[in-house]
Amino acid sequence: MTMPATPPTGEPETTARKAGRGGVAVLFAKVFFIVIGLAQQTLLPRAIGLAGYGAFSRVMAIANILNNVVVSTSIQGVSRAVARAPGREGRALRAVMRVHVPVAFGLAALFVASSPLLAAFQHAPHIAMPLAAAGAVTLLYGIYAPLVGSLNGRALFTRQAGLDVTSAILRTIGLLALGRLFMMRGLSGTLGAIVGAGLAAAAILPLAFTWSRTRDRIADTASLTDDDAAIVKSRAYVMELLPLALAQLFTNALMQIDITLLGRFLSQGAIAGSDTAATALADEWVAVYRACQLFSFLPYQLLMSITQILFPMLARAKAEGDTDAVRRYVARGARLGALACGLLVGVVAALPGPLLAIAFGPVVAERGAATLRVLALGQGAFTLFGIASTVLTSLGRERLAAVISLGAVLTVAASCSLAVPGAAFGAPQLFVCALATSVALGTSLVVAGYFVRRETQAFVPLATAARVGVAVAVVILAGAYLPPVGKLLTPIVGAGLGVVYVVLLIALRELTGDDLGALRETLARRRS
Repeated sequence: MTMPATPPTGEPETTARKAGRGGVAVLFAKVFFIVIGLAQQTLLPRAIGLAGYGAFSRVMAIANILNNVVVSTSIQGVSRAVARAPGREGRALRAVMRVHVPVAFGLAALFVASSPLLAAFQHAPHIAMPLAAAGAVTLLYGIYAPLVGSLNGRALFTRQAGLDVTSAILRTIGLLALGRLFMMRGLSGTLGAIVGAGLAAAAILPLAFTWSRTRDRIADTASLTDDDAAIVKSRAYVMELLPLALAQLFTNALMQIDITLLGRFLSQGAIAGSDTAATALADEWVAVYRACQLFSFLPYQLLMSITQILFPMLARAKAEGDTDAVRRYVARGARLGALACGLLVGVVAALPGPLLAIAFGPVVAERGAATLRVLALGQGAFTLFGIASTVLTSLGRERLAAVISLGAVLTVAASCSLAVPGAAFGAPQLFVCALATSVALGTSLVVAGYFVRRETQAFVPLATAARVGVAVAVVILAGAYLPPVGKLLTPIVGAGLGVVYVVLLIALRELTGDDLGALRETLARRRS
């Protein structure tokens, strides 16, 4: 019996509207997460002090490598497992939770046990207790993320977005309130902030459990197909998770390795100076570098969301053997990514001091302006590196992408280890760290771009790279020669510099009206 192509009930339209609302909700949650994350980072130094914020940054630089791997891998893995079990979503969730819960306990215990060693590596014994407390956050995230993944797999995007927004709000309250409370009681504000993050993660769990509950529509387990049965086999599921986990591990390590090594070298320099406040001094400079990271990561945070729209179609084109489509998608997506990345990098690198002053005040702005200008360029390279990795992964070359990412981690680690210890304590070490990191990321981008071009015969065209480079350089020079601007004028000046960048690209005939049409075509293909 065949079904009619267009049911008279209007069900396709209803489904489309639901999907549209869900997409809008997820997009809102992503934007909200970025905004509230910026608020967290700018308010936390005021709550626990600059040195406390630096110590907190040290802890989270290490903890977030593991936490982000746990969260991303869990959401992706569970989403796939649940989506593959229509009618048996509840059973699939229970099956994968039997994997994720023990793993969460094991990883948390390992992290807690290693906290003294991690603190010793940093030459910062005062962060050992906060590191151990962060293990509880890892445990809770390891239970929470699979529940979010089940909502994603069932296309309950509005609930997923609701959890994300609620979790972000609770985390902000926990960080600031507990951090400040501990400070007022004469305790470690760093420890208080992490305890607050843990309490927030615990508070969101009951809601996550409630919203993820579902009843199977098919109760006869004897009628399971082979594919359905594979979902509940732990070994097969774990083997599917491993490539995802490795890719996430190397990517997140690449984002945090520079500040982790910098913290170690700053502590060594402060101790060598025999300063009575060596610990606080080192933490303060780590805080400055973290503030620079906050702005330099913006291109990556924004553009990696775009890649989720531009590149999923690569897998389809690859499966269909359409090499022309693969080359066209990569060339178009990489070029548009480079244009957008240049805009963000140019504005940040042109106004490093004013941007830092808005969020963190004049002291951090004075200490970190030169570092942010260099780090913004390096993280721009990292953004394009992320696009290259996404292309390789979309084409089924996950192992190659993982090897390239591991090579990038080792390159950054080697560059920082060779360059930073010889620099003078404080601002010179931050600047050298940013420079070493940027050079290493630029080198890694060249390597990744080579392999993408080898696989697809396309990446960012050299002419585009040259024109974007010229436009970014002009914007940075313009920002360097501008008179000092206050907090109120900084956004206006930044927008003006963005306009200059766009006009330059139009004048260089890099940006044309066809680009808007190409973007619209890409989005239309994605929706189809």
